[in-house]
Amino acid sequence: MRTSIDRTTWRMLAGYVKPQWRTILFGGTLVLLGGLAAAVQPLAAKALVDRLGTGGVITGVLVLLVGLALAGAAIATVGDYLLERAAESVVLVARKRLARRILSLRAPAVQRAEPGDLLSRFTSDSTLLREVGTHALVGLVTGGVTTMVMVVMMGAMDLVLLGGTVVVLLLIGLLAAAGMPMIERATRAAQSAVGETGAQMERVLGAFRTVKAAGAEAREIAAIEDGAKRAWRAGVRSARWESLVHGSGALAIQASFLAVLGIGGARVATGAIQLSTLVAFLLYLFYLEEPIGRLLEAGSKLQIGLAAVRRLGEVEQMPTEPAPANGVAPTAVGRGATRLVFEDVRFRYGPDLPEVLRGVSFDIPARGMTAFVGPSGAGKSTLFALIERFHDPSSGRILMDGRDLADWDLAGLRGSIGYVEQDSPLLSGTLRDNLVYARPQATGHEIRDAVARTRLDMLVDRLPDGLDTVVGHRGSLLSGGERQRVALARALIRGPRLLLLDEITSQLDAVNEMAIRDVVTTVAKTMTVLVVAHRLSTVLEADRIVVLDNGTVRAIGTHDDLVVSDPLYAEFAATQLLIEESGARQDTPW
Repeated sequence: MRTSIDRTTWRMLAGYVKPQWRTILFGGTLVLLGGLAAAVQPLAAKALVDRLGTGGVITGVLVLLVGLALAGAAIATVGDYLLERAAESVVLVARKRLARRILSLRAPAVQRAEPGDLLSRFTSDSTLLREVGTHALVGLVTGGVTTMVMVVMMGAMDLVLLGGTVVVLLLIGLLAAAGMPMIERATRAAQSAVGETGAQMERVLGAFRTVKAAGAEAREIAAIEDGAKRAWRAGVRSARWESLVHGSGALAIQASFLAVLGIGGARVATGAIQLSTLVAFLLYLFYLEEPIGRLLEAGSKLQIGLAAVRRLGEVEQMPTEPAPANGVAPTAVGRGATRLVFEDVRFRYGPDLPEVLRGVSFDIPARGMTAFVGPSGAGKSTLFALIERFHDPSSGRILMDGRDLADWDLAGLRGSIGYVEQDSPLLSGTLRDNLVYARPQATGHEIRDAVARTRLDMLVDRLPDGLDTVVGHRGSLLSGGERQRVALARALIRGPRLLLLDEITSQLDAVNEMAIRDVVTTVAKTMTVLVVAHRLSTVLEADRIVVLDNGTVRAIGTHDDLVVSDPLYAEFAATQLLIEESGARQDTPW
């Protein structure tokens, strides 16, 4: 199983790196040439020592040494820049790919995940690819090749000194190799803890006023700090193993230096080798520190990056919706109102959860307003989620114009629907941005018309920048009723065939509620309007009423018919009528 996961991880990493392979190859080649230029310098140093011993001219050798040093540094600098540029491009590719993936996820997958954790994967985990996609892979190649070249040259000088060097390097290298997997595990734990902490913070910010009102700041701070501490502990473990790996590289070079100095000094004393050979060999050890360090650093960065790739891979494995045909944005399919039919629809939110809908069937004709009423938990909002295909039925069919919703192009289907949610969420940005969010190409006339119809014109007049006023996070600078009207205006600007309204008058005063009811009644003459209603005033305007109870359709009819024929609806009508006549707002099971 682990091998399969590793292969998948490597394939994902290759997918991120592939667009930049030419730049990485060229930059890596330059870095390698810079390393090889350094590998030649000890030979030039040996020639310099030999000429000093014989009294020969050293000018040419000195010029060669300086030239090699400058050329190597210049070539390596250009190579490093190209790799840094490629690294940023790898991160860009990963983030673009991840953004497309997250925004195409199915609604249940996002509901099961934590938004803060998904955000952490998009920001923090993708950043870790910066090193692994370029420097780690290139470092393994260039460091390995440079090390091999130097080892061959050292062997050509003296095999005895090379043998002592290799023994020391291997012993300490085993210690470094043991630490590599520990870096990957600690990094995954740290990133997971960071994701959980981000999710906790997102949870708090999403209910900021509730946290304040409940006096729960201390508890939330403690929970966030606990996640931060877990991330810190995992980060410290990773740092510990990284330090061990990097420190072992320095220790290996120093130990080899001492071993070569001792063995080589003895061999010089016995005449087995020349002093210039020992000097060149020691220089090789000095220069060997850089490629070995690069190898060890590349190994540790590779483990960190693979941990991030695995976390990104978990998002890649989450189920997604079908992509829009040819990448085209959603547009309405067909014109005019639409007929909607539910045929024995059953649905549950999870295999171990009870059914929310149990054999629901009804036929909604084109045009007109249909109200859905029933106790809380009866499945009213779930119907809308199924129509939008945020979820699919467990069994049964939903037909729109005689076609199963499963056979419709998903983008086109949603382009035909205007959906106003119960909490009417807005996005950060201006009022205009929110109004045209579902139809960016809307004209100024269409915007002004929708604003006037939803009684938003007075709001626009008093805002400091009118339509270009920023509404705050989730529309926090607007009242609940204003957000509801903005959401309705946004749906109207889209020009849908089917309008879904999930209790849109719950936060409106009597005057605005009456105005919105008039708007809905008017648009119902040209399109199909479905309303989840808790107020009798809304129900009275409906052409037909569907009464839901415990996931089933209890009755269908007009208000006058249902008051007589259905006791549950009669109780609802009587209760809501008393509440509205008294002007009081009470909690009811509806």
